[in-house]
Amino acid sequence: MQEPRVSIICLCYNHERFLKEALDSVLAQTYPNLDLIMVDDNSTDSSPVIIQEYCTKYPQLRYISTGKNVGNTKAFNIGWRAAEGDFIIDFATDDILLPDRVEKQVNQFLKLDSKYGVMYSDAAYINDNGNYLYNHSQKYKPAPDGEVFLEILKRYFICPPTMMIRRAVLEQLDGYDEDLAYEDFDFWVRSARNWKYSYLPEVTTRRRLHDTSLSKQYYTSGGRMLRTTLRVCEKARKLLRTEEEKTALVKLLKYEIRHAYLTNHFAETAQFLKLLEQMHPHPGIVYSLIKWLAVNNIKLHPLRKLYYKLRY
Repeated sequence: MQEPRVSIICLCYNHERFLKEALDSVLAQTYPNLDLIMVDDNSTDSSPVIIQEYCTKYPQLRYISTGKNVGNTKAFNIGWRAAEGDFIIDFATDDILLPDRVEKQVNQFLKLDSKYGVMYSDAAYINDNGNYLYNHSQKYKPAPDGEVFLEILKRYFICPPTMMIRRAVLEQLDGYDEDLAYEDFDFWVRSARNWKYSYLPEVTTRRRLHDTSLSKQYYTSGGRMLRTTLRVCEKARKLLRTEEEKTALVKLLKYEIRHAYLTNHFAETAQFLKLLEQMHPHPGIVYSLIKWLAVNNIKLHPLRKLYYKLRY
């Protein structure tokens, strides 16, 4: 019986510093049945030259250029729709795959029934220079398995580049939502409602943290990423089935309201408050006060800095 085909969608945008190491890690996989697709999102550095060199040397690499910068969600959708795999990996080319990453995840998937749509694992975080920082599991545990929709509303626990996705999941969802600034939370909410997740408690990936990481731009993107979170919360509301899930979403909205306000995103604060009030008509005096402060553009962002200084 032939092993399932796995497509690795290698997404690049100005990754010239890391690209060779990333592609070498893809080509070093111990798993044999791979479909390798390189998608460059109109890089302006030397990334296209490096990609062409690799494609010439390794003809198993298929190269797609977006032609213009379209963003991560659209670039990934272009890649997976051209893919042939039964399973898909969304791989940013500033990260690194360990050699047996695909093999271990496929072996785990084959032990599960068809209701499992996503596999995720532990990861080692590295800095710009490739130096080890810490493991994902040291900060985010325990890692749930099976039905995870409720946990996704409660907390962050999945390291995105460790995911292997069953093709049927992407087909059901029609890929990533291309109107969003980032894809992870939306994908988790929409997929976890109908599919189970499995956790592999091993480091399979080295994830690079640097100043241009999307996570570090959350409150500095002019509100775009906050508005994405709001849209996902609106989607999540429509998918709720239990009071416990509703309670978790209300708690998440309150968190986003506090941080949106304390980072001077007053318009986004008002939008989150509107959704909260639709779900919970009397959210309490704290949120009534935040509403008044935001309407009057009263800035209290130094409190957030003090909070993080005292806590961390």
